[in-house]
Amino acid sequence: MKLISEKLKQFNYLTSEIDAVYHKAALKFGLSDSAMMILYAVCSNGESSPISDIYKLFGVRKQTINSALRKLEAEGIVYLELLQGKKKNIRLTEKGKMLAENTVVRLIRAESDILNSWPKSEWEQYIGLTKRYLTAFQDKIGEF
Repeated sequence: MKLISEKLKQFNYLTSEIDAVYHKAALKFGLSDSAMMILYAVCSNGESSPISDIYKLFGVRKQTINSALRKLEAEGIVYLELLQGKKKNIRLTEKGKMLAENTVVRLIRAESDILNSWPKSEWEQYIGLTKRYLTAFQDKIGEF
């Protein structure tokens, strides 16, 4: 019985290759994958990011993010501010802003350049199909 179709193989291959490109970028920047995720999330949100957004955005274990956060804090790249209750917000220090500008900001600009080069119809089609896949996948998982 053949379980995985050629379509699924292609999809899984492309998904893993995209992940590998992000990993390669992190290595080129001298960052761990987790540190890059944190910097990426903060830069994506502006100047700060709630820690909970990072867990949601990247689907990474809290322990993994917390370890990277402690390291970034010790290096003077980020600091945490207490929000309401136990919630914490991540902010970049001046050193962190310089690091982000030389790393994840470049990555975000590269991604934006690529997506902005697509015709609007292709962008809308890509987003529509991705949302459709995600919704259908969530529904299927809900049936388990």
